[in-house]
Amino acid sequence: MPNLFGNFNLPTDFLGRFLKSQFKKLPYPETSFAGQTIIITGANTGLGLEAARHIVRLGAARVILACRTISKGEAAVASISASLPNHKTIIEVWQVDLTSYASVKAFCVKVDQLDRLDVMLENAGLAVPKYEEFEGMESTVTVNVMSTFLMALLVLPKLRESAAKFNIVPRLTIVASDAHEQAHFKEQASPHILPALKNPELQQDRYNVSKLLEIFIIRELAPQLSKSDKEQIILNTLTPGFCHSDLMRHAVFPLNILACIGKSLLARTTEVGSRTLVAAAAAGEESHGAYMVDCMVSEPSKYVRSEKGKDAQMRVYTEVMEALEKVEPGITKHI
Repeated sequence: MPNLFGNFNLPTDFLGRFLKSQFKKLPYPETSFAGQTIIITGANTGLGLEAARHIVRLGAARVILACRTISKGEAAVASISASLPNHKTIIEVWQVDLTSYASVKAFCVKVDQLDRLDVMLENAGLAVPKYEEFEGMESTVTVNVMSTFLMALLVLPKLRESAAKFNIVPRLTIVASDAHEQAHFKEQASPHILPALKNPELQQDRYNVSKLLEIFIIRELAPQLSKSDKEQIILNTLTPGFCHSDLMRHAVFPLNILACIGKSLLARTTEVGSRTLVAAAAAGEESHGAYMVDCMVSEPSKYVRSEKGKDAQMRVYTEVMEALEKVEPGITKHI
């Protein structure tokens, strides 16, 4: 997804790959979710809603729409039911606010009471041009990184319990973005990366960096999960590409105008973009620790795969895990 908040930092081969990807025909989801319980965050609108619609169509037993506003979630349920009047899925709306660690923890307590959890699809995200803090960090970092992985680690026990109880390999899918390729990531030069992200002057790069950090953490966390003697879980990530969605609703003039023009010319429909989420949620072991593009296992940016990127990856992972331990002592033992 193009950066709509600041200066472009495009790898030399990015534009060609981006344009080719945007016009690629994506496979229509056909993999059955029969009998499965799926949670989707940010499911009241956009990609999350359309992914939920597909998953209901594909026979999931229970779909939980995790939303900040219950009324918007209920409207999403009505939309799904209107388009699929004969569905048999139990669709629920659970409240969660990713700007609040207490809300995330309360949500995960409720998750732990489920009989099973087959897929945790973390789609909710934030992109804002204005600097604001929640939980002592810049808002985009709090929502896209800290709360996302707080939730991920807190649901690991339920995913593993489900694996043992039902002889399945659950999936934990986190929606990233090709915007990670555009990150300037000046904070890498700082002795401590997380504190350096609290810089209003670099807000234009914050969304891109947040998506870069997601990919770093997933690439470091996945091998740790594989090493565990506990039940195996598939952890993967993806880019949905540039889509019609509400993510960039906070863009201001003239960038909002550019966004509208870009969407009219290049953007995938929300439904087509959602296919990438469903593909990752249904993907097999080949996707573990991987970044998916156009519904297929691919590679993140060259920087991520470089030695410099690998060094930053370890530093970010270490700092985030240490920070999460302060939020919820003992949480890293779930790994």
